[in-house]
Amino acid sequence: MDDLSWGLALGWALFLIQETYIKANPLNHGRCPTRNLRRDSGARQCLPHHQEIVITVLPEQSHVKNVFHNILEPALSPKNPERLFIDCSTIDPTSSREVANAVHATAQGRFVDAPMSGGVVGAQNATLTFMLGASSRSGQLVDRVRPVLALMGKRTLYLGEQGAGLSAKLANNYLLAISNIATAEAMNLGIKWGLDAKTLGELINSSSGHCWSSEVNNPVPGVSPGAPSDKQYDGGFAVELMKKDLKLAMAAAEKVGALSELGQKAIEVYEHVEAQEPGKDFSVVYRWLGGKTEA
Repeated sequence: MDDLSWGLALGWALFLIQETYIKANPLNHGRCPTRNLRRDSGARQCLPHHQEIVITVLPEQSHVKNVFHNILEPALSPKNPERLFIDCSTIDPTSSREVANAVHATAQGRFVDAPMSGGVVGAQNATLTFMLGASSRSGQLVDRVRPVLALMGKRTLYLGEQGAGLSAKLANNYLLAISNIATAEAMNLGIKWGLDAKTLGELINSSSGHCWSSEVNNPVPGVSPGAPSDKQYDGGFAVELMKKDLKLAMAAAEKVGALSELGQKAIEVYEHVEAQEPGKDFSVVYRWLGGKTEA
């Protein structure tokens, strides 16, 4: 998996925020190994019962459900219906609502979804954007969440009721998955025509083709300084996770009858890329296309 998911998501899956400081318990530290995520005792052993705010960031819905099952059963003591659970995982909205219902039904806290955007660089520099979904029936819930997320990011957008943050994240990542492929194809095309990669990147980024994949995460080495393409496509957002998010978006689109004509082809591309370049940043699609990666 990628640096963001293992380093931020699993390595720092539980942020325990008390009063004016953050106490972090990395799950891969001694008494809380990552393998315990799938055991009955793992998450609970890592979670003191007196905290006011818990933030979870996990790769898949199965992890989120397992962690919250371990947290909620048996009930935490002391019982605190105002305890705040903020889940920043990218999972399907239906699973998130199921977890939220479990939290609220047991009166053990308030649950919101707050998936993030900004990648590894955003996580490292605390410049993430959070997409917040929270019940409007829970008083000042949004106002409670904003200052917490401000410790990790620069912007929090309230999208609507619980689950809306995830819907927005999936829409964003659907676009990202496709624009990444298009950027790789366009760069490969221009370079094969004899254009200089850096000049082509500069042209695209000052023209109508500009996007995050062309400017920040350009798939061609040397175009976006510090991008995974400069590091043999190590780190960044793993192709496996991009494929996972794209499939989640496609499933959600089908539920509401939204056409997604390019999505299935993009999934096929990422499946081929994953088979050849497992664990690499999803921009490695450029190398899979046969793009030039050496001077």
